[in-house]
Amino acid sequence: MKRVTGIGGIFFKAKDPKALGEWYQRHLGIDVQVWGGAAFRWQGEHNPGGVGTTIWSPFSADTKYFAPSEAPFMINYRVEDLDAVLTALRAEGVEVLPDVQDSEYGRFAWVVDPEGNKLELWQPPAGQ
Repeated sequence: MKRVTGIGGIFFKAKDPKALGEWYQRHLGIDVQVWGGAAFRWQGEHNPGGVGTTIWSPFSADTKYFAPSEAPFMINYRVEDLDAVLTALRAEGVEVLPDVQDSEYGRFAWVVDPEGNKLELWQPPAGQ
């Protein structure tokens, strides 16, 4: 079973996400959208028939989205079969958070690494 197939997103805390996004747009040319982040599109071996996306997004410094981690970042990893990966991780004693979310953007779940960093696992919708 393949586990992680790529990076789905990089999320990090910022004192002023809007201003920081503007800085990245002005100085590095990142196409920051109205919602505050950017989507880098690509095609690769794991999605030869479609286009993959890696999201880049600053979050407010006081966000609770990264909890229980105290780290100022969270990485989103793409997976092919979220349920299979979660089953394997639980069997290996990995801390898997109880919430699994289904949305139009795919399926999401979260785990915590041995240093307390929360990681997001994402199974994109079919064809992406």
